Amino acid sequence: MQDTLKKHLLDIYLPPNSKGKVPLVIWVHGGGWLSNDKYADMGYMKETIAEIISQGYALASIDYRFSTQATFPAQMLDCNAGISYLYDHAKEYGFDTDRFALMGFSAGGHLASMLGLSINQKVDTFFVPGTSRDFKFKAVVDFYGPADLTLFPGATDPKSPEGLLIGAAPLDRPDLAKMASPVSFVDENDPPFLIIHGEKDDLVSPRQSHLLNAWLKVKGVQTDLIVVPGAPHFGPMFDAPEIRKRVMEFLKINLN
Repeated sequence: MQDTLKKHLLDIYLPPNSKGKVPLVIWVHGGGWLSNDKYADMGYMKETIAEIISQGYALASIDYRFSTQATFPAQMLDCNAGISYLYDHAKEYGFDTDRFALMGFSAGGHLASMLGLSINQKVDTFFVPGTSRDFKFKAVVDFYGPADLTLFPGATDPKSPEGLLIGAAPLDRPDLAKMASPVSFVDENDPPFLIIHGEKDDLVSPRQSHLLNAWLKVKGVQTDLIVVPGAPHFGPMFDAPEIRKRVMEFLKINLN
């Protein structure tokens, strides 16, 4: 988009010595929809990022406005606009537009899930008018993202992160909460999911990931849920070799 908003910038990391078109992993940061930037979550996921790039994938970290700047669906507009840019400039950067994947963390896991699940339903309010919307996603990696805003303990509080996101307490406005909840958009045409959640997460309950995983299974979508024993809401436990191996296997199966 032709504007000067810092939150409308993105970063692109290209694999060295690549030949031909490369698959693209689109990284969506977390922060309760009200903090952090496109570098967030990278600090504790260094080994995973290094392996993604060394294995021949490009990585693009997109950004979006905070809920304190604009309520939902502004975040979807921003993310889809960033992806539209990547799609429109794929030839310039060498991306294979048939091999896009999403990877998000916490609030970014929520947005990655929203993006991956809603794209086939062509929700006009999720797109900036005039931007490309022909892209598709081959895979989604969701690290501890919320799946249903009404499941939060703070769902009665308009000042909770989820309340600030939609501009009201989710249980006071279930209509708004539904439009901002990934489970609302699950259907049989969705891409494969890998969902990863910490057993001891005290910010986003593992029940959120169990619910999304269950809905995907009900609709016949390929999905796998990893609950990391003893892991908190975020941190280096998610960059551990056994988790990294599962992530890379998932990307290889679905993008190669």
